[in-house]
Amino acid sequence: MMAGRLRANWRRLNGPDRIAGVDLARGLAVIGMFAAHLLVTADGFVWTDSSSWTALVDGRSSILFATLAGVSIGLVTGGPTPLGRREMSVARARLALRGAMLLVLGILLILTGVPVYVILPAYAILFLIALPFTRMPARAVLGTAAGLAIVMPFVQPALNELPIWQMPFGGEIDAFLGWHYPFTVWIAFVLAGLGVARAGITRLRTQIGMLIAGGALAAVGYGLAELPPPSADPYWWSVWTAEPHSSGLLEAIGSGGFAIAVLATCLLLCRVGVLKAVSLPLRATGAMPLTAYTVQLVVWAAVALALFGDTSDLFGFRELEPFWPLTIGVLIGCTAWALLVGRGPLEWLLDRSARAAVSSPRPT
Repeated sequence: MMAGRLRANWRRLNGPDRIAGVDLARGLAVIGMFAAHLLVTADGFVWTDSSSWTALVDGRSSILFATLAGVSIGLVTGGPTPLGRREMSVARARLALRGAMLLVLGILLILTGVPVYVILPAYAILFLIALPFTRMPARAVLGTAAGLAIVMPFVQPALNELPIWQMPFGGEIDAFLGWHYPFTVWIAFVLAGLGVARAGITRLRTQIGMLIAGGALAAVGYGLAELPPPSADPYWWSVWTAEPHSSGLLEAIGSGGFAIAVLATCLLLCRVGVLKAVSLPLRATGAMPLTAYTVQLVVWAAVALALFGDTSDLFGFRELEPFWPLTIGVLIGCTAWALLVGRGPLEWLLDRSARAAVSSPRPT
């Protein structure tokens, strides 16, 4: 019986119904966020200085995560061809319910007091905002993503100065909305992921196009960031930047392109059998990213509470050098679970709950 379960779960992870490169990219995004949380990263990334390479995870990991959310939305709503009207209504309702459950889980993780900006509330809101775009073809979605990535960074500084953030409970509202990952700009990353899913993400031509386009966008965004802003006005310093989590114009272009290029690279690498096999632990983690992300924060809270009596002591927790133990533990745990049990527990729970609440349309 165990051998049969292993074979079934192996086929689930490696069969034609699973896009291995997407799982690999998700795994990298999750581990990248671990690194951003748990390591003291360099102030800036310089290709020629290996000591600065840890800066790659700052901001870019969460943008990759958001882009992959769009890919997932695109895949469950039909892939290259949007679902029919009835099926799309069911898929949208299920996605909306998953978003609501993600919001609740995100708030619970915030309440642990772990000193990170929990991405799940923003993730939930982005799910909901993306739903009206799921009927659109690839070109329209990608065009919308590009337009938002260019326009919204010019609006974002004004939104960041709204009086609501200085009002009582402004900090709580910030956390509830996931404003560290403002949906006003970050929806562009989700729609980019939705767009490449609509373009046929399993096609070699699409993957090569993603690599070229993503690399070009990254080069343009990060290249322009080396130039001074058009004006010394503080507003332009807020817009003309590629700094992580700035939601600036050049971060949207450069890091958005970087995310697309990383996803394309993962898709291309997983076309090679040996590389696909070697990447199994990362792919298993990427197959259950919600579980892996949540486990990291829960373990962090439990260890910090036991050792320090305070879950909010970031520097004390980092002094324990927890990155490698947590990362290796999550990789091993996710791989074992994926092979011995199957789907990640939180992924299974959200999927079963959404399916139970919203039934499939009966065939006519």
